[in-house]
Amino acid sequence: MRLVIRVEAIKGRCPVYDVGDLIVLDGGIRLNLRETTNGCMHSFASIIPYHIALANGVKPEQMGLAHKDRKDGKAYVQCLDPCDVTGGGTVTFSIERQGS
Repeated sequence: MRLVIRVEAIKGRCPVYDVGDLIVLDGGIRLNLRETTNGCMHSFASIIPYHIALANGVKPEQMGLAHKDRKDGKAYVQCLDPCDVTGGGTVTFSIERQGS
């Protein structure tokens, strides 16, 4: 089982991520450095509260993280950078549980 975290959108300008970048967690906890394309500590702070629950099969709907229009089984979170205030970029991520 693994979690695949994908950059879905960027509002503003992010100095780290591009749309499509990946963070891959094997077993839901181990950072897969071969498949991970980029990483930022600010984004990890947004992912950490949810990664164990998602890895253990808690549905995104149960946590209020499901997409409002799609039933794709993914959770959605965003980084903590308030781009409108800082001039940086707010990144939206999808988190998908793969495997059993």
